[in-house]
Amino acid sequence: MTQYITSALPCGLKMVHIARKSPVAWCGLAVNAGSRDDVPGKHGLAHFVEHTIFKGTTHRRSWHILNRMESVGGELNAYTTKEGTMLYSLFPEQHMGRAVELIADLVKCSVFPAAEIERELDVVLEEVAGYRDQPAEAAYDDFEDLMFAGSTLGHNILGCEEHLRSITSGDCLDYLKSLYVPENMVFFSVGPMPAERVFRLVERHMGMMDHRLNRVVPRVAPVALAPQHREVEMGAHQAHTIVGAQLPGQGHGLRHAMALLNNLLGGPGMNSLLNVNLRERRGYVYTVESSVTQFTDCGLFEIYLGCDYEDVKSSIRVIDHLTADLAEHGLTEHQLDKCKKQFCGQLLVASDSTEYLAMNAGKNLLRYGAITTVEQAVDRIMGVTVDQLREAAALITMPHCSVLTFK
Repeated sequence: MTQYITSALPCGLKMVHIARKSPVAWCGLAVNAGSRDDVPGKHGLAHFVEHTIFKGTTHRRSWHILNRMESVGGELNAYTTKEGTMLYSLFPEQHMGRAVELIADLVKCSVFPAAEIERELDVVLEEVAGYRDQPAEAAYDDFEDLMFAGSTLGHNILGCEEHLRSITSGDCLDYLKSLYVPENMVFFSVGPMPAERVFRLVERHMGMMDHRLNRVVPRVAPVALAPQHREVEMGAHQAHTIVGAQLPGQGHGLRHAMALLNNLLGGPGMNSLLNVNLRERRGYVYTVESSVTQFTDCGLFEIYLGCDYEDVKSSIRVIDHLTADLAEHGLTEHQLDKCKKQFCGQLLVASDSTEYLAMNAGKNLLRYGAITTVEQAVDRIMGVTVDQLREAAALITMPHCSVLTFK
């Protein structure tokens, strides 16, 4: 069984360490700040800060930051989501101290040099343009904009050119000082070093962070909008379609049933219902997958279809039939048991990844204030009932779904 050791510093920073014998270790910070917390009129700020936090501190220039972990064979990276940012490093296990000190320097002492801001703007604008050149990616972004219109969740994580060009070094620094604060972050680590040594390193480098959360960003639940069907002319060779519905938030009682249902319908297995019924039996699609995203106060279920445009309506009819049948009739106990065994097996396989353990521990402690072990996750999935799966399916039947097609 995986052992999670947690602690907290007087400054408010929570910490979690996973003891694991390995020549490679991980550590990082999970920050409760994402694109949902962008400053009004500056969409893309959270993601831009994630990019430019590597561009210089009071102690280091950009080159020294990038070279610090790479010079010993490690990596330094980050990514931004709607509600969070992950800043992390992986490295040969003997360099834990180097990694902790560097990450602390980034969150405490980044200065966002104006010249570096200007250069990085071109990089991010290229990233924005690149996404628009990938219809499958752009469809997801536009679908979320459609589902959460009028909400802070209803804009692209990357932002738009107009807003990005207005971002200054001062904006980045204010965002960092306001939200990258101890009580709004969790430090996570995985490796063979004893937890008490890791926690002492963190205390040495981050224990004196004295700035407090001074920008409380209201996260107001999006208004549930009526289902919409929209087509966008992209001149694409094939159609890219998203079918989805808004869900309750992360604390909802059906979240485990919804995770199981998602895996049954469009999970990574080739035997998913959507893959079997749309690709294997009918040849309608070349790609189909589904996903569930849980936010603080709402959620989103999405099915992505990549197919010829003339097969979109037929594919949606199959989806309608599958979800309606699950909502009305559900599964037999035997079918449900097989579904649970497959999903729980996938969870156990995923937990063998050090990256999964590290990221999952940080996000769990940040979002829920506690760690959900793989064993606990398996128990919760195994506890899902036939009736709960039917209730979850009822939330995503076609009368509740919106559809967006890029063609």
